[in-house]
Amino acid sequence: MIEPAFSIALPDDFHVHLRQGPVLAAYAARSASQFGRLLVMPNVVPPLSGERAMHDYRRAVEAGLASGGKACTALISFKLLPGMGERAVRACADAGALIGKYYPALATTNADDGVARPESVREELLAMEECGIVLSIHAEDPSVPALEREEAFLPIVDRLLRDYPALRIVLEHLSTKAAVNAVEAWPDTVAATISAHHLAYTLDDIVGGALAPGYFCRPILKSEADRRALLVAACSGSAKFFFGSDSAPHSRQAKLAGAAGCYSAPVALPLLAQEFEKIGALNALEGFCSRTGAAFYRLEENAGRVGFYREAWTVPDIIDGVEPLAAGRTLAWRALRLD
Repeated sequence: MIEPAFSIALPDDFHVHLRQGPVLAAYAARSASQFGRLLVMPNVVPPLSGERAMHDYRRAVEAGLASGGKACTALISFKLLPGMGERAVRACADAGALIGKYYPALATTNADDGVARPESVREELLAMEECGIVLSIHAEDPSVPALEREEAFLPIVDRLLRDYPALRIVLEHLSTKAAVNAVEAWPDTVAATISAHHLAYTLDDIVGGALAPGYFCRPILKSEADRRALLVAACSGSAKFFFGSDSAPHSRQAKLAGAAGCYSAPVALPLLAQEFEKIGALNALEGFCSRTGAAFYRLEENAGRVGFYREAWTVPDIIDGVEPLAAGRTLAWRALRLD
């Protein structure tokens, strides 16, 4: 067997969408082929906002993971909803929820029932703070223009930090230099995930030539200066930044109709290696993917490793019935689990 050019400890994906129904198994198995743990998002229909819903969804995800033949742990979340109450939050905590997810109302897929103002979930946030559950935030204000939404949400995080000083917070899928600067300035109770597509691509990849729906996501890809700031943060070794793919598959029909989300799971690790290598930071890849997030979530590092092979390959147009991120592009690396 060919030896990899290098390997890293088996990484975690701390933000992934696996959907539901017959398609779930393929998406789960695909992610398990490269990751040891998956933090699965709760914005399915109906949402994961109670103990029973979480239990049923975990069983479905675990069945999908088993179908892929690779050991992988599903980490489950619940959706923070106004009026769900303290008892429901505590029940979710007892059922093993790692995070409660804050979706601003109308900010993204299946967020119509989200949080309009943080005051509407005060009881729930206090319970999360007491239980030690991490608050995960889709940090966008949908009331402002699309390119300004992440930065416009940052003052709301300031309020949350003031009102809930012991609450640990993760801002998901950072997309701007302003958000990087804010996370760096906030206390150590705050961290952030960064996705492969925000590290590799910019708005020009969506609209710079022909319209490319496969790169459309929320938060939308930003400028080259933003992308560069994200890459520097990801490679910095800071305990505040770690990997979450935000892999979000949609059917081709849904993508053409405007659905936001990139199916990045099949290409995430090769993309990361490619971008880290460009700035001479391959030695920072293991920390970003395999250590920092586990430490923030107070989890042991995974056993096992992933090998990286320097092999140019063209991303297929369709994977698992979906157009993947970077379809038709040539990537410089392959990544394979070594167990």
